[in-house]
Formats: sequence, C-alpha cells, structure tokens
Amino acid sequence: MKPGAFTQLYIHLVFAVQYRAYLLHDDIRPRIFEYMSGIVTDLKHKSIIVNGMPDHVHILLGWHPNVSISDTVHDIKRGTSLFINREKFFRGNFAWQEGYGAFSYSRSHLNNVYEYIQNQQAHHQTKTLRQEYVDFLTHFNAQYDPRYLFEFFDDNLPTP
Repeated sequence: MKPGAFTQLYIHLVFAVQYRAYLLHDDIRPRIFEYMSGIVTDLKHKSIIVNGMPDHVHILLGWHPNVSISDTVHDIKRGTSLFINREKFFRGNFAWQEGYGAFSYSRSHLNNVYEYIQNQQAHHQTKTLRQEYVDFLTHFNAQYDPRYLFEFFDDNLPTP
C-alpha cells in the first residue's frame, strides 16, 4: 500500500465584476454560478456553494491541493468570461476585475460560511461590498494596502 496525501482544506473566494458593474442579473446568475461550479469540479475541487450579487461572487469550495489558488481563480474567471461572452448575455465584452480574496476555514465553520454565502441578498441590504471585503480582511488579520483593493465606485455613496 502506498502512502497517500490527505487534506481537509476549505477556501472562500470573493471577486468582483470589472468596474463593479451590476451585470449579473437575477435571470442569468443561476446559469453563471452553475457554470462556475462546473469549472471548480473540473479542477478537482469540491464545489460547496456559489452565490453572489449583481457585482460580485462568493465561492466556497473544498480545496484540492494540487492546484494553486491563483490558477483556480484565473481558470474560473477566464472560463466564465468566455461562457458569458459566448452566450451573449450582454452587448459588450464581459470581464472580471483583477484581484480576489481567498479565506480559509475549518470544517467546524462550514455551516456558518455556507449560510453567509447563501444569504448574500439579505446581507447586502445593510452592507456594501467594500464594507464586507474590508471586514473579511480585518477578521483574518490580512495586511493590505487600501490602494490595491478592488476598484470601488461607491466612495461617494452614503453608508446604509
């Protein structure tokens, strides 16, 4: 019997539509999220939940350690951009914003993270993506330079 590698890794990915445009409308989001889930599975990860808002996406997955996080995000973004443009969901060319957040969780936190992602619509009635993202970075003690966060275009909007 050969020794094996055993892992239990869970990653929560967050990334945004280019220019934070509200393009992922209710009528197309399920198809796009299903397609994303397929890409995740093709990369040998376990897709747990994909959900989001018109301007950003959250993905919770069981991580396969043979694929890097950056390669996974690249493949998800590239694949879904090609799919969205091929299906002509929009007149223009769809693209994702550069960058992403990747946060790790233990198995004991999966239910809470799942519920958080599942309830994005309710959550964003009181919090912008900027607030949500900075909260993640702060919670995980991630060192970051605000100049290199997603491009946020809601700087002049009042806080809900």
